[in-house]
Amino acid sequence: MIGFLTVECFIYESHSLKDKRSVVKKVVTRLRQQFNLAVSETDFHDLWQRAELGIVTISKDKLIVEQELQKAIKLISSIPELEVTSSVIEWL
Repeated sequence: MIGFLTVECFIYESHSLKDKRSVVKKVVTRLRQQFNLAVSETDFHDLWQRAELGIVTISKDKLIVEQELQKAIKLISSIPELEVTSSVIEWL
């Protein structure tokens, strides 16, 4: 089972693309290290305060995939520099 998570974020204190990239890099690194997920910034590349992340994981069990993606949402939500504005899990 393949689970794909799309997360849109608003980055509060970002005043430049450099500020944004710093926060996005922090999120991507933490997700990769803690959960071994495939993560990439997928949209809003030129906007200072918005980011969209695409996150993918694979397992034989749909429940495990869903739990991992829910943990990813929780981790992203715990980062004080940003707010999760939407998250959608899709199954492939």
